[in-house]
Amino acid sequence: MDLALLRTFLAVYRAGSLTRAVPLLGLSQPTITAQLKTLESALDKKLFERLPRGVAPTPVAEELARRVAPHIDALTAIGDRGVDAHDPFSTPVHLAGPGELITTRVLPSLADLVGAGLRLRVSLGLSDDLLSGLAAGTYDLVISTIRPRARAITATPLTDEEFVLVAAPGWAERIDADLLSTDPLAALRNVPLVSYAEDLPVIRRYWRTSFGVRPKGSAVVVVPDLRGVLAATVSGCGITVLPRYLCVGELAEGRLVPLLEPEIPPINTLYLAARTGTVDRPHISAVHSTLLSMARLW
Repeated sequence: MDLALLRTFLAVYRAGSLTRAVPLLGLSQPTITAQLKTLESALDKKLFERLPRGVAPTPVAEELARRVAPHIDALTAIGDRGVDAHDPFSTPVHLAGPGELITTRVLPSLADLVGAGLRLRVSLGLSDDLLSGLAAGTYDLVISTIRPRARAITATPLTDEEFVLVAAPGWAERIDADLLSTDPLAALRNVPLVSYAEDLPVIRRYWRTSFGVRPKGSAVVVVPDLRGVLAATVSGCGITVLPRYLCVGELAEGRLVPLLEPEIPPINTLYLAARTGTVDRPHISAVHSTLLSMARLW
């Protein structure tokens, strides 16, 4: 059986769409359609059902993908190693993730690889958008704040970010400490909030985990970058919830203070995601393994 047909089938299976498979294969959609029809004729089986958006694999396709994927991926990896045998970093790695983590933790962790010849192209954004770009072949690796679910993506837990409720010392002194310890919701009811977005996503996660309710009211300052949220909070605009890694310096210097120290702090798991079957490619593998190793120190 023609391996090119199986490679095309596997790309469509993982992408869930002929359109999304186009950039992954470097083929036109009519060519992909023709190759799938050829494979279906050879097997005398239907592989995909058409959907309003994309395709759904039949049970035959599910079994075929299970059987051929390890071999197609292994052959692709062998081919990549042959091309890049003398320079594993001849191809740039396209990495994407949240701006705060990328700038404070990820880029410093990759400095040695860059010194060894790695070429890096970095994009910043929201996880939903970046994961769509990953599946479409725009990025090689994505650090995601949500767990990817797509067949086309393989995700590995990278690190847990711990959230901490913080304020500048001046604001902390204005909050009734006794009431904060006995009835934190009452103590915090009229305190201004600084948020990443209007719907208070990070604050909402903390409130629901720690207090079992959604926060009431709206933010006095909204800035779509947690580094901006940090700056506004240090300046005394109000209180907020931040990943501890982002404000560890301010906490150590006393420019921010934690308002609560729950026994089990709210956390969120970050994932390192790649298109399925690509992690063994030399340039991607180097970045992937380095980030998994360095993340233990974050």
